[in-house]
Amino acid sequence: MNDDTRKLIDFILESEKLKGVLRLNKPVGLDRYENSAEHSWQISLTALVLLDTRPELDALKVLKMLLIHDLVEIDAGDVQVYDDAARKAIEVEEKAAAVRIFGILPDAIGSELHDLWLEFEAAQTPEAKFAKAVDRVNPVLQNLTQNGQSWVENGIRRGQVLEKNQRIADANGPLWDEIEKKIKEADWF
Repeated sequence: MNDDTRKLIDFILESEKLKGVLRLNKPVGLDRYENSAEHSWQISLTALVLLDTRPELDALKVLKMLLIHDLVEIDAGDVQVYDDAARKAIEVEEKAAAVRIFGILPDAIGSELHDLWLEFEAAQTPEAKFAKAVDRVNPVLQNLTQNGQSWVENGIRRGQVLEKNQRIADANGPLWDEIEKKIKEADWF
């Protein structure tokens, strides 16, 4: 086996570990917590259907970002989006994880994916802003469908939910309008 093939296999096997990283949300209709791999797949599918409304975006770039954005959780774990202090504290660990995990790959693809991860994290380009917005859609819909499950369990307030998720408008304005309305109407906060 050549070195590049070995590296590809090593990366594929390493990415399997994302299935073991549990999140705070439960999949709709299930009484267990989802894992980060499930989340990455679901938001990629969500992006696929929402990208139809945004033909100016590089769809493949967006999908790549969403498929890889949480791989750093293999090393750093998942931190709740509403916990600003924990999010800030884990940044160095996530950057080191990105270097390690994407460094498993052959140089060209590893560099490309690392650069895409950095672009996603910076959320400055149209594709990264869209991807960051889509990353918020499914957790919000899960909570709205399940009486605020993770919000209630973790003491998250309505104002926090509105503030952190308003970026959904960057993906699809009408979708955010509907979600915002449902958040404001929710009676479990």
